[in-house]
Amino acid sequence: MERASPAAGKLNAGGRGAGDGHGPAGGAQPRAAAGSAEPGELIGRALDFKSEGAQCYKDKKFREAIGKYHRALLELKALLLLLSQEPAGQRPPAAAAAAGGLSEEQRQAVEAIEVDCYNSLAACLLQAELVNYERVKEYCLKVLQKEGENFKALYRSGVAFYHLGDFNKALYYLKEARSRQPTDTNVIRYIQLTEMKLSRCSQREKEAL
Repeated sequence: MERASPAAGKLNAGGRGAGDGHGPAGGAQPRAAAGSAEPGELIGRALDFKSEGAQCYKDKKFREAIGKYHRALLELKALLLLLSQEPAGQRPPAAAAAAGGLSEEQRQAVEAIEVDCYNSLAACLLQAELVNYERVKEYCLKVLQKEGENFKALYRSGVAFYHLGDFNKALYYLKEARSRQPTDTNVIRYIQLTEMKLSRCSQREKEAL
């Protein structure tokens, strides 16, 4: 999903942003080998795939959206290879871009694409009938490594930790999200649910003593 999209949940846990979350879909490869493309071309293709993913998400074609976002990230991996000549996956594309020959505008574009794609993949995952909350958490934490105040990633991290049973971490991320958007009803609702869980856990511990 594009950054302009607000967030929602499944209680609207999915956010109003936009994978089945199993790494680049189907082992697909970038359209052109890294050595045969220019950085600007790879960035442009990544942007195109990201935009196609956003449209698929709007059309509720979540699996197709997942594939498009993974293809966008694959184009950035090709860019990593072009800039660093290191095996794919050794450094995130934005890190390689920072060390390579990109302009400041191009480096910012690479980071923005990464953040948007991971945020959107998390949102797609949250639309699944059986949600892979571990993968949602993974994608959201990737976003927060780059943008520690990203509201959607904070909220979805809280949702993921809640459903994974880590209520202390859930409450931390949800409160961080609330500090950015104090009136968001989904955040408030998940905070209430999390505090209820923590209260019950505390009560059970007292009864066990």
